[in-house]
Amino acid sequence: MSIRTVVLTLVAVAAVGFAGTPAVADGGSGVVRVDSGWLRGKVAEDHVKFSGVPYAEPPVGPRRWRPPADPVSWQGIRDATKPGTPCPQQRLAGTAEDCLYLDVTAPRSKRGGPKPVLVWLYGGAFNSGAAEEFDGTRLATSGDVVVVSMNYRLGALGFLSSPALDGSGGNYGLMDQTAALRWVKRNAARFGGDPGNVTLAGQSAGARAVCAHLASPLSRGLFHRAISQSGACDNEVLTLPAAQAFGAQATEQLGCTAAPDVAACLRGQSVEKLLGTLAGVGFAFNGKVSDRPWNPVAGTPMLPKQPRDAMRDGTAARVPLIVGSTRDEMRMFVSWESNMTAGRYTELVGQTFGGRAGDVLATYPVGDYGSPALAMSAVLSDWGGAIGACPVLRTAEAAHQPVYAYEFAEDSGQVTETGFPQGSYHGLDLPYLWDLDMAQNPYPPLTAKQERLSAKMIGYWSAFARTGNPNGPGRPHWPKGTVIKLSSDGIAPTPFAAEHRCGFWARVSRHAAR
Repeated sequence: MSIRTVVLTLVAVAAVGFAGTPAVADGGSGVVRVDSGWLRGKVAEDHVKFSGVPYAEPPVGPRRWRPPADPVSWQGIRDATKPGTPCPQQRLAGTAEDCLYLDVTAPRSKRGGPKPVLVWLYGGAFNSGAAEEFDGTRLATSGDVVVVSMNYRLGALGFLSSPALDGSGGNYGLMDQTAALRWVKRNAARFGGDPGNVTLAGQSAGARAVCAHLASPLSRGLFHRAISQSGACDNEVLTLPAAQAFGAQATEQLGCTAAPDVAACLRGQSVEKLLGTLAGVGFAFNGKVSDRPWNPVAGTPMLPKQPRDAMRDGTAARVPLIVGSTRDEMRMFVSWESNMTAGRYTELVGQTFGGRAGDVLATYPVGDYGSPALAMSAVLSDWGGAIGACPVLRTAEAAHQPVYAYEFAEDSGQVTETGFPQGSYHGLDLPYLWDLDMAQNPYPPLTAKQERLSAKMIGYWSAFARTGNPNGPGRPHWPKGTVIKLSSDGIAPTPFAAEHRCGFWARVSRHAAR
């Protein structure tokens, strides 16, 4: 160990104190000791951020498609001022399999006592996303919570299910998230956080991962509240037979079916080939999330049953829950269809709902919506086969714990080149809680009224993280068992079930022939 490292370590000990008081709570030296070694973060006036912190061993070589292992300790003080490398994906450049890193943003407030911890799971259809895209500074400092976000394995690398690999059935990305939660339990106090008060939150695929952890016995006790944004627990995930059928297709596509050692053949494939495996399968905008090959897998040790079944029968973790959606979840996806004529609308409804298509067309006539594209958007946003309103309501109704439901109804004001209004589309709520990498997430800047809505939402989310109840001074009351509308024009209960025709969709089979 160099003289410089010795000096820095002594400085760190002085900053942290021999009794273990976290550095971030006593002036923010930016140096803290976690169970694997010392870290130096980036100090700002109101927070300290630690980036690229390893929470598991790199899942490379023989560790590809294996459960995550605890990280190896390091010597000296590790630089934690730069983001960890994102996990391999087609959307981002500069990715690598050595990607199991997390970020911690800790406020430097003087409020007494340990702070609640909010752990964030990004969305991206389990195919894309990175912790570095979500800056938790505003949420941490305004809400006085410790914010943690992590990278987790994606696509085939995160969810390939093959009996040739092991008996897990896939779910490596979910196991990564559980490993990060275990890391938080061991280390939250070092950052001023309370390991006994952890909220697991996510959006889109991240929200569906939250639902999986609610149903998973392997995640039980690692979090104490949950937030599901635009990813309902009522939507079915893959069954083990379906996941293994996708795995067999992938194995054949990779040329490994007849290999003497299938597992070795798969582990010998390049990342580039794996990223292209079954690419685009199951992503028709009128499909269901369970049409996609890279997904949580039910009927496995990680997830013994479907999250919706665990919610309904009361075996899911009974922790307070916030669940909600945006008003126009599917508009963005429907806008990609360039030829949405009335005939095409009728054809798509027929493909999606089979024998119930006539009922859907009668309930959603084009004339009521102004255009076939808007009618199609309303159908898909209400039905929610991929994402949407009525599965959110069913999730809230099935829960055996306190539930606070919402609809984010702020209009984006954005219109496509063809004149299609985007409304309150999927993901529009994110910049109200996070400072985003705008190169990857080009959301419109918030107006002054929207900034005030943002402040109220952060108040709700952080109060919920603290107590399991989002209510508090300075915000409209959010009653349990009632869906509230979040909008800069006002926050109030909304007739969610009626507006989204959830009574009708309850009568339409979720598994309509297609």
